Amino acid sequence: MHPTYELTDAGDRYFDGLADKFSRSLYQAPRGELRLAMLDYLLPQMLHLQAQPVLDVGGGLGQLSGWFAARGHTVSMAEPSHDMLAHAKAWHAEQEAAAMWPPGQLRYVEAPLQALTSQAPGPWPLITCHAVLEWLGHPEQALQTLATLLAPGGQLSLMVFNRDALRFSNVVKGNYQKALSDQLEGKGKRQRLTPISPVTHDEICQWVGQNGLHIESVAGIRIFQDYVRQAPEKASDQATLLALEKQYCQQDPHWRLGRYLLYTVTKPEADV
Repeated sequence: MHPTYELTDAGDRYFDGLADKFSRSLYQAPRGELRLAMLDYLLPQMLHLQAQPVLDVGGGLGQLSGWFAARGHTVSMAEPSHDMLAHAKAWHAEQEAAAMWPPGQLRYVEAPLQALTSQAPGPWPLITCHAVLEWLGHPEQALQTLATLLAPGGQLSLMVFNRDALRFSNVVKGNYQKALSDQLEGKGKRQRLTPISPVTHDEICQWVGQNGLHIESVAGIRIFQDYVRQAPEKASDQATLLALEKQYCQQDPHWRLGRYLLYTVTKPEADV
């Protein structure tokens, strides 16, 4: 049976009861491993990291929060799903016990993005929001909220599910009519992990500009992996594919077809 996904009154999709499915489907599979490897490669290049406090919005299973905690940041992880948050807390406790980071590096806020202006107002010098906007009924409003939370001179690490890549992937799979009609959103309660609001690079550029923010850099994640005819099985081939992803993830035109688009967005310093 397919899992049931609940929509909120705002049209957002939460994932209570799906922590194990996310873990298996996304992070215990080659696509999830490559995604994490690419973040490990790109984040130090794309962000100015100075152990500043981090607000991790929609932190899911807690991998990104743990990545920052292990590098000396204090992290406030916000996640609306009780089940996902419980999974993250348990994993973080294991990592803390293994001395991956000191006690007290992480705190938790069980709240959706829209509530963070009151529950974690900041302003924050560094915000991460990865794979969240595509699960919201009004992603453009979410970016406005993130801009409000961001401190002047602050950085937003934003990762979104790329609508253009989803269209291309459907053509590769032979779903021609779906691609032609551009009916790409995940719909209904019984569906796979297809986002309800996949977004385009042009939309991100528009929303960023409308909120007085600036895109400093962009990269594509999984620019080749989702299109290979046969997934590499040998470790050497997997390593070569990762090397290809690293080499071309920020080169035009390849980054534009990444399954995810990763941005560093900044807020101008306040006028004195």
